[in-house]
Amino acid sequence: ASPVEFYSRNELETDPVVDMREYGTYNQPKGTWSDDSSMTIATMRSIVNMNGIDYDNLMEEFCNWAFNHEYSQYRETFDIGNTTIRGLNRYRDGTEPLKSGGTSTHDNGNGSLMRILPLAFISDIDYETIENISSLTHGHDRSKIACVLYVEIAKSMLANDLAIDEHISNACEKIKQHYADNEELGEFKRIFDDDFSEGIMSGGYVIDTIETVVYCLKTTENYRDAVLKAVNLGGDTDTNAAICGGLAGIYYGFDAIPVDWIESIPHLDKVISLCEEFEAYCDES
Repeated sequence: ASPVEFYSRNELETDPVVDMREYGTYNQPKGTWSDDSSMTIATMRSIVNMNGIDYDNLMEEFCNWAFNHEYSQYRETFDIGNTTIRGLNRYRDGTEPLKSGGTSTHDNGNGSLMRILPLAFISDIDYETIENISSLTHGHDRSKIACVLYVEIAKSMLANDLAIDEHISNACEKIKQHYADNEELGEFKRIFDDDFSEGIMSGGYVIDTIETVVYCLKTTENYRDAVLKAVNLGGDTDTNAAICGGLAGIYYGFDAIPVDWIESIPHLDKVISLCEEFEAYCDES
């Protein structure tokens, strides 16, 4: 997805992505992951190392990625969102972790949503902790609710054998009840109503991203098609595909991921090893 990041929908309709590509936007080899995976890996590494959630250590690991080039295959940080880098810089300048994230309506990019999935595997995770981990870089309620909704969909998929529509509907009901008095709930109306008749925007705005993910999951029937649909909508292709792929991977299973895609990813052994460590932590917690 990274090779076509920021490509328009019209461009991708003319030349759709159907398989792994290389170079393109960031001139990276095939199988290179971007900030979405790097920050997710950093999140998992922190939780494993600290045997739990430590907000300062999470920020340290995010900074290790952003400024020391950890958690990428080639020790190169080539893509980082504006809201994320501002939050990390505030932390480095002495702001405490939970106050580092931006809280204005303009701080609602998808930078916390893209790294939140590991929390779905922690059995006793609560909404406040999910919100706090979003707040490290994205502190506005809109971003925090989006993260909670995403984790709830993932947790439903992990726990129940239901259709995709039912997982999403169940998660939405929980969100509507918990945030009933929050004015930001209206931003999620199209998802709640399952009404995308006005079209899908696929940029980096958190609401556009969560809508894109829900739309792609609802309108496809397998992992490959869901991810490719998210990519070929254009815009913030790497993040939309990564977030969509996270849920599609849970729902359809690892074996549904095309083998040639997996084999194209350099240094995947390190990620698999970390996943095993993270799984062990989740089993023990």
